[in-house]
Amino acid sequence: MFSTPGLGYDRAITIFSPDGRLFQVEYAIEAVRRGTTAVAVKNKTGVVFAVERRNLPLQEHLGSEKLFKIDDHVGVAISGLTADARTLIDQARVHAQVNILSYDEEVSVVETTRDLCDQCQLYTQNAGVRPFGVSLLIGGVDEDGTVNLYLTDPSGAFWGYKACAIGSGSTQAREYLGNEYSESMSFEELQLLTIRTLKEVIEGDLDSNRFEIAVIDAKDRKWKLLSIKENQTLLEKITD
Repeated sequence: MFSTPGLGYDRAITIFSPDGRLFQVEYAIEAVRRGTTAVAVKNKTGVVFAVERRNLPLQEHLGSEKLFKIDDHVGVAISGLTADARTLIDQARVHAQVNILSYDEEVSVVETTRDLCDQCQLYTQNAGVRPFGVSLLIGGVDEDGTVNLYLTDPSGAFWGYKACAIGSGSTQAREYLGNEYSESMSFEELQLLTIRTLKEVIEGDLDSNRFEIAVIDAKDRKWKLLSIKENQTLLEKITD
């Protein structure tokens, strides 16, 4: 009685609709929009990632991670289907190690991003597969000290950003970042900015168990996942 949303053009990833749309790619993007909020910001001092945690009373944290290390100098925050993200991140980790073995140098942030987006794009043009229902915020510090941050899309496209947010609260978060971000911020101020951004979009009171933060300082170029105690210390600084 009722026609399907894609009018039959969403039955295979290789079928374009008459107006040039790939509905399965759009469905994957919708999966990202319904995911938890993730924020990433960068300047010359480093990169900071922050993600929302939705904890159930009896749930262990293992299996619901939203922050991942690719190499010491490259990390990722995700929104969307975590299982899809793990597949892409495992590929990125292998690519990073192969680059060291083949060329005796660390993989760059943009090369990591390009490799993952090539994989995502392949899954938009082959029958019998579906797009990856996840977006990634990939950031890091290259060997020459350049700090980079990129956003990937299920379609395989990517863009560079100074500050960005993905997930269910991304629209409001991006507006807040647009008003509050400054390239002259200190590294600690970047961390506080990500917490304030999450506070703007997360319903209810924000406590140290409802978010996670990871950082890559440009000084040592090392990925570090902050502890709950460190999160609490930062949270207290924005509530004083």
